[in-house]
Amino acid sequence: MAEETPESSGTSLLHNSAATASKPRHFLKDVVFHGKFQLLNSLAPEENTQCQHGLYFQDGERRVDYILTYHIKKPSSSRSNRQSSRFTDNAFTRSLRRGTARLGRPPPPQPRGVPEVASQDHSMDYHEDDKRYRREEFEGNLRDMGLELEKDEDTKTPGVGFVKIHAPWHVLCREAEFMKLKMPTKKVYEVKQCSGVGAKINTLVNKATEPLHPNVEENRAQNVKHLSYAFSREKQHLFDLSDRDSFFDSKTRASIVFEVLKRTKCTKAKYSMGITSLLGSGVYTAAYPLHDGDVDGENVEPNDRKLLYEEWASYSVFYKYQPIGLVRKYFGEKIGLYFAWLGLYTQMLIPASVVGVIVFLYGCATVDNNIPSMEICHPRNNITMCPLCDRACNYWKLKEACGTARASHLFDNPATVFFSIFMALWAAMFMEHWKRRQMRLNYEWDLTGFEEEEDHPRAEYELCVMQKSLKKEHKTQKTEKEKLTCRDRLPAYMTNIVMMLLMIGVTFAIVFGVILYRISITAALHMSNNPTTRSNVRLMVKTTAAIINLVVILILDEVYGAVARWLTVLEVPKTDKSFEERLIFKTFILKFVNAFTPIIYIAFFRGRLVGRPGSYLYVFESYRMEECAHGGCLMELCIQLSITMLGKQLIQNNLFEIGIPKLKKLIRYIKSKRRSFQEEEREKKLQRYETDHFLEPFAGLTPEYMEMIIQFGFVTLFVASFPLAPLFALLNNIIEIRLDAKKFVAELRRPVAARAKDIGIWYNLLRGVAKVAVIINAFVISFTSDFIPRLVYQYMYSPDGSMHGFVNHTMSYFNVSDFQDGKEPMDPHHLGYQVEMCRYKDYREPPWSNTPYVVSKEFWAVLAARLAFVIVFQNVVMLMSDIVDWLIPDIPKDISLQIHKEKILMVELFMKEEQGKMQFIDSMTPCDGKERNNHAPIARSRSIPHTHSHTHANNF
Repeated sequence: MAEETPESSGTSLLHNSAATASKPRHFLKDVVFHGKFQLLNSLAPEENTQCQHGLYFQDGERRVDYILTYHIKKPSSSRSNRQSSRFTDNAFTRSLRRGTARLGRPPPPQPRGVPEVASQDHSMDYHEDDKRYRREEFEGNLRDMGLELEKDEDTKTPGVGFVKIHAPWHVLCREAEFMKLKMPTKKVYEVKQCSGVGAKINTLVNKATEPLHPNVEENRAQNVKHLSYAFSREKQHLFDLSDRDSFFDSKTRASIVFEVLKRTKCTKAKYSMGITSLLGSGVYTAAYPLHDGDVDGENVEPNDRKLLYEEWASYSVFYKYQPIGLVRKYFGEKIGLYFAWLGLYTQMLIPASVVGVIVFLYGCATVDNNIPSMEICHPRNNITMCPLCDRACNYWKLKEACGTARASHLFDNPATVFFSIFMALWAAMFMEHWKRRQMRLNYEWDLTGFEEEEDHPRAEYELCVMQKSLKKEHKTQKTEKEKLTCRDRLPAYMTNIVMMLLMIGVTFAIVFGVILYRISITAALHMSNNPTTRSNVRLMVKTTAAIINLVVILILDEVYGAVARWLTVLEVPKTDKSFEERLIFKTFILKFVNAFTPIIYIAFFRGRLVGRPGSYLYVFESYRMEECAHGGCLMELCIQLSITMLGKQLIQNNLFEIGIPKLKKLIRYIKSKRRSFQEEEREKKLQRYETDHFLEPFAGLTPEYMEMIIQFGFVTLFVASFPLAPLFALLNNIIEIRLDAKKFVAELRRPVAARAKDIGIWYNLLRGVAKVAVIINAFVISFTSDFIPRLVYQYMYSPDGSMHGFVNHTMSYFNVSDFQDGKEPMDPHHLGYQVEMCRYKDYREPPWSNTPYVVSKEFWAVLAARLAFVIVFQNVVMLMSDIVDWLIPDIPKDISLQIHKEKILMVELFMKEEQGKMQFIDSMTPCDGKERNNHAPIARSRSIPHTHSHTHANNF
């Protein structure tokens, strides 16, 4: 018998030829064992090392492109029986089982024992056999598609079997053509650099920022670029195929295999099942591509993953730019675009943070010169204020609000108006800058002209359609599982209605509960005998209520995420893209309302539905609605906004993403510290696919984007009340980038690379938030702050055009004899004298006028000015944003020229190829003058466009 090569031996083990299958079982065992022994002996030391790393098949040549895992039920027999079962489970025995199943014969008899145990074992064996049959059929279909498989059940990971998948060259070429993958050709052209003043500025900037660039090849500016073209098997001569192993990198190979997996179906089941359904039903437990290698340790070979860990995922390089080119090369365009967007957003936060800090410092510098706060804090100020609650609260002096008034000026000053306008323009510039950055990346990553094709229908959608067709054709009664799938399918408008009702009911119920907490706690603390407690009631209530709101928001975030997925599943969208977009929209709406409803209540409703002394508004006829402090609700809005923003960032980002994994690792260490040596030895022996199996699965980019979009809302929506929001967002994002990088490189399984030319629906959400931010900031400045009342007083009512007398102008009088029975203070002599008149903040007529306690004309003047300011501010800012949008082109000029140049060079390349073909045809034809004359015009006519395109190309 001829000696087998390693490749043929491995193939014989994989496919189990018919000749071998026809032999007796003991002969089959000997042949297989001899083949394996011969295969292992034929491996070179380098190949054997690669096999041990788990990146290659047993032959050491075929690379593992993808991994499928499944559960193994270990029998209680001896090791020899397990080996025998493994070696004899070939094509012959599988076909024998299929034939037995088709003939309706019962399975082999099971050993008898206790009836209950035997029944349970028989049921479990039936399910395991069903899964095994489906796996065999699916893997057979994968082989029919051209993929090569190799199983490994004898691993260090108990109960888990691995299917290693390799895509040979002809499959890679076929699928690359189907997917229209753009690959670099042999044609190289020079990238035109900027000239003139712009080039000199760019050169200076590049030299100044050179220490900030990561030390990776992909991030360096290239003077030449390969012309890219969609791969075609007929035009392989255009591409450099000298090294076929590296022509398709590991990221591309994995995405090609994943595309084949999505198209392959398991059809012998009751319903057609794809890879998603097989994973969901437990036939397979996981599917993932492999990482390139280890990130740390001794004698780790250089690889892209290690380079990413050192130059991107380390906190020591937080000040450097991200190696976006290497990120795209390793993880794909979709993840690369996310990190490029996050990096640009973080860079744009730097000027916003600087301006915000300047605005805050301006407030600190001018607080001592603020006339309204000076009047409130003046020692001779003897204004008596009305009680803040019924019975338990006493009269108080206005100068007691000195600290609140001074603190409010830090955020309520003329500079905040400028900052609101600046942030609106900043948001517009950020969106335009991102569009330009996105176009540049599309050009560099060869995504120009890329259009996403319609995705494959989801398994759930196909199942529902099939059930409906079966019902119409056969009119059979649906099973219980079918009822749960199709009967509960709801149209999109129904799920949106359910979402709105849930959002309104739950969120507003929580807000109302916090309002009741504020009211009751305020009354209880005013009854305290401790003078320190009574003097700090407002601060304690504000802080504790904000913390409660934060805890509720964090809890509801998780609940709303599950609810949004449940509602989206009920809709049964057709494609994965449609499912993702609907899920993102629902999750965003629910989490956005959850995060900002308490803030919106404080900004626009608190203190406006109060009433007046003697006629307050009550909840449940017992709880009096709460008022704002004399300095307004802006200070409380700032407290609520800062606690919510910082709490979400610190708890969700740091605790959930850093603390919990560290805690799990600590628990594992404590449990295994007695066997640490054995654990280290075991880790050293794990294959690459086993190591990756213990990593967390990739859950998509939705949580990462959602976190940043909500933060973008905090930065833009209420920035007039909290100028330091961009600074805190910047500090968080510096950590967030490296935290996400480390998570993707070292803690998650490698995601399947996905092509994308933009960030999708997230860009529309960003634009929506930026538009809403203009309106909300206009209302915050107009209605929440005292900016408009100050302007109205200064230019309409002030005797000398200054702010002197503004505090007295904004307060009305109340005769204490007009209190309702049982609502007056219990201690009317608390201040040491009998109070006859108290003051409260409002524009109302005094009690001695003909229309006591009716809103005054000053109220209507201020209201008109506020509404006018909202209209003017909104239109002016949006007009300025549109001007910024119009002035900044979406496509950089140099990129536009390079794209045009690529098109001309591509035409030139094909015209040269066509001309070469015609010359070859002419050389093969007989040298007859008549035929030459017939061919000459064709050659001349075809050479004219080539000359024309060549002239255009030289212009570049």
